[in-house]
Amino acid sequence: MFLDIVYMLFLAYFFGFLYYGLYRNISARVHGRYGPSLAQSFIDSIKLFSKENTTNFGWMFYAGIVFMVTGSVMTVLFIPYLNGSDQLVGFSEYGNLIVVLYLMVLGPLGNAMGIGSNGNPFGVMGITRGLTRLIGLELPFYIAVVGLMIANETADISTIMANQSSGYNAFAHPLLFIGAFISFLGFMGKSPFDVVGAPQEVYSGPATEFSGKFFGLALSQSAIFSFAKLLLMVDLFLGGASNLLELVVKTFILFILAVFVGNVYARFTTVQSVEFLIRVPSVIALIGLIFV
Repeated sequence: MFLDIVYMLFLAYFFGFLYYGLYRNISARVHGRYGPSLAQSFIDSIKLFSKENTTNFGWMFYAGIVFMVTGSVMTVLFIPYLNGSDQLVGFSEYGNLIVVLYLMVLGPLGNAMGIGSNGNPFGVMGITRGLTRLIGLELPFYIAVVGLMIANETADISTIMANQSSGYNAFAHPLLFIGAFISFLGFMGKSPFDVVGAPQEVYSGPATEFSGKFFGLALSQSAIFSFAKLLLMVDLFLGGASNLLELVVKTFILFILAVFVGNVYARFTTVQSVEFLIRVPSVIALIGLIFV
């Protein structure tokens, strides 16, 4: 169990930063420039853990970051990596989709708890935007997940994966997939839903006052959480993966789709993003739920 957990966290950390590095490179090429090397994201993460914190906002600020990291780590440990395998399963046999959905909220709440205590206006604005957007993001995704639980008569992720042997849920329940995928784009923090850390408006948003080891923790939890969301989408709608190579291929395809959308569409305002999420993917997912 201990080695299993270590492998799961290492893979989530590695692929999370690898995909983040690819995102920086692809976005740079779209903008007509060269991005940093793929190794730079790993170098930045490791280097930050050797740096001292430049500011001190009290225990609440740092407790919020620890809360964020805990939410990301526990989320990825409750999602099985492979279909029909007794490896890389973590705590998934002790929890289900309801537990995972609960754990996914801990990151944004921990971020709000920590950033809200430092008084930086850019951070507070970013948090306010993020929590407002979260309302719109959760609705279509939750509707889609409820539809899958009804269709499979279970909330167990491993069982939902196993039930896709004859066809992926993305094709069996396309409306649920479309609603969940649009919501997934927002969860990944890509345009047009990247209102939290919009540099032209709120500088770096919640990350404005992060520095040193805690900035390294914030980056690491973001990478792990990003991979956890990719993993969850693959398990729920693409039949999971029978081996690591298949898992990498499927998560990479979802990642490239998110990058493509992020580089094509301009960013919504906060109000526009919430209105769009409620009017479009929520309605699509609701129609899919009715069919189920």
